[in-house]
Order: sequence, then structure tokens, then C-alpha cells
Amino acid sequence: MRRAVVAFLAFKLLNLAVNLVAFPVLRSTAPAPTGRPARPSRSVSLLVPMRNETHRLADTLPGILAQGVDELILLDDCSTDATLEMARALSSAGDALMVAGVPTPPGWTGKTWACSQLATRAHGDVLVFCDADVLLAAGAMDAVVTEMDRQKADLLSVFPRQRTETLGEHLVVPLVDDVLLCLLPFPLLRADAPSAATANGSVMAFDRLAYARLGGFDAVRGELVEDVALARLTRRHGLQLGLVLGGGMVQTRMYTDYSGCVTGLGRGLLPVTGGSRSLLVLGATWHLVAYTLPALVCLRHPSWVVPLLLAAAERLAVEAKTGRRQWWQAVLPPLSPVAALPVVADALRRTHSWKGRSYSGGATRRCMPDGAPPP
Repeated sequence: MRRAVVAFLAFKLLNLAVNLVAFPVLRSTAPAPTGRPARPSRSVSLLVPMRNETHRLADTLPGILAQGVDELILLDDCSTDATLEMARALSSAGDALMVAGVPTPPGWTGKTWACSQLATRAHGDVLVFCDADVLLAAGAMDAVVTEMDRQKADLLSVFPRQRTETLGEHLVVPLVDDVLLCLLPFPLLRADAPSAATANGSVMAFDRLAYARLGGFDAVRGELVEDVALARLTRRHGLQLGLVLGGGMVQTRMYTDYSGCVTGLGRGLLPVTGGSRSLLVLGATWHLVAYTLPALVCLRHPSWVVPLLLAAAERLAVEAKTGRRQWWQAVLPPLSPVAALPVVADALRRTHSWKGRSYSGGATRRCMPDGAPPP
């Protein structure tokens, strides 16, 4: 058993070593001879869906407004709080076009419908969809388009630097980065293999013509994990998928407490395993063996300290690559699989609720009208 655990962790560290070198990180664009940052040659539409975001907008909206894009559209996705009013209060006249969305029709998820509405109003050569919880540094959109051009990407997905504050967040949110960097080597993600495609929906930049060729969000209207679905669709259409870490340019705090982590991560976990509940349970069990068991038995069996050290090295390297640099988290790997068990349990449920909407199904989730009973 110990040898299997060591082999598994060594395999992850090998992939991580590749990604430490190969996986690009978003950088500020180099200054032009005038001393000002170089501007993209294509027009950019920054499109932001918002639903019940009053607790976030004071932190995130100033950075969004400061991007200096050709077009900025904010859409209120039928919020039940004062999101639209707060967005208007934080914006100056002419900063952005404010749009009140219409209710989600049957067969769509809330986000895919909101993004589809945004796209129909946009005029830019590049359509950048950005979640309202994303913190954008000055020049982030210029950097996104520059990276998009560098990778010759029809779709560029940005994986934000995850910001965590509470213990529950520290325990489970970094697992998102761990899966990306330790199991998905960047050369494989760049290969022409639809099954290896992945993406993060926090920031997704599309070439306008490529967006139309894909069918836009209409093509993935019922997908709860619409970002991965769009990545795979991009590959199937023979288009170029680009991926980049957000670094200091694009950051997010997805959830503000452990309960939010469980609900938020749980709703999208099952589709990652192709809808297989057995595979999800098997994976959770194996991670308990690989990360938690060594901490429980190492005092009696000192050879099990090797997996502990490998797991600590893994977390340190992930922290370094993402730029989070919270080095003390090297002690957390034995606890993370335990903290993730409620996430797995939530993922196994037949119905999910997120921001007042209900979803049901497996690998592909169906959005039910607000207040509708589960099937």
C-alpha cells in the first residue's frame, strides 16, 4: 500500500514539475516606447453576469470598471438583492452598460443564459466573460488579450489565483489548483485531445468568430460545468484552446466560508467524473489513503513519513506556482481529504441549489425554474 501511495504522489510531482516550467502565468503587458502599456489591436467587450453580488461588488467592481476596454456590459441575472442598484451606485455615467436580464428559460442554467444574453449585446472582436467575484488588476484585460494572441487561442481560459481566508477555505479550495497542476500537464492540455480539455469559467475570452462557430453558450445551455464543456467543444471544432494562470492579474475568492465551499464545489464535482458516483467515491477514498493515512500511522511505521514529505512538497510547489505563497499550508494535506468529504457527499445528491436556483441530473445538469420541486 505504501509503495502505491508513493508512486501516486511521485506521479503527481512529475506532472507538477512539468507545469512549474510549462504552464504560463498571466503577466502585465510590456510598456510601449511611450511608457504606456501596449494596447490590444482588437476591440474588447468585457461582459459580466451578476446574481446576488452585493457582498462582492464593492471589492471587485472598481477593478472591472478600470480596465479601459472598448465595451463593458454588466447584466443583472434576476438578482433577489440590490445587485443592479449597487452596480449603478458604484459606476459613473457611461462607465458601463447596465442590463436587466430576463428569467432563465427551461433547459438553460442561470449562468449560460446570462452569458448568452450578454453576448447578443456585445460588439467587440474579443468577448471576455468575467465573473463578478473576480478581482482584476490594472491592465488585466490587456494582458488577457496579449496572452490570447501569444497562444493563438480561439478561447483563452484564465485560472484565477484563489484567495482563501478561513480554515475551511484553506483546506479545500486549493484542491482546485492541485488537480489542475498535478494531474493535467500543460503539454497534454495543449494537445488536440478533446477529453483532455479543461477550462475555468471565471474569465473566458473568445475570438468573436470562434464564439459564433461554437454556437456560444447556447451550445452548452444545460451544462452546469459549462466551462469544461466549452473547452471540449472548442477542441471538437478544431479550434485552439489556450490556458493561463491568473497570477497577480486575476484573482478570486470564490467562497467566503466552509459552507459555501461545500455547496459551491459540490455542485460541479460529479460532472468531473463523467457522472460516475462510484468513481467519485473511489477517488475520495483513495485520497484519504494517500494523504490522511500516512499521518495516522507514521509514528508506528516511520517509513510512512515519505508520503507525508511528498505531500508537503506538492503543496509547497503548488503555492509557489500559483503565487499564493502561503507556505504554512504544507501541513494541511492530511486534513484536506477529510474536509472534502462533505463536498463529495453534496456532489452525490440528486438535486442542488445555487443562488436560489435548483439543478438536477448527473454529468449534464438540468436547470429547473425557481421554486420548482425536484423530479
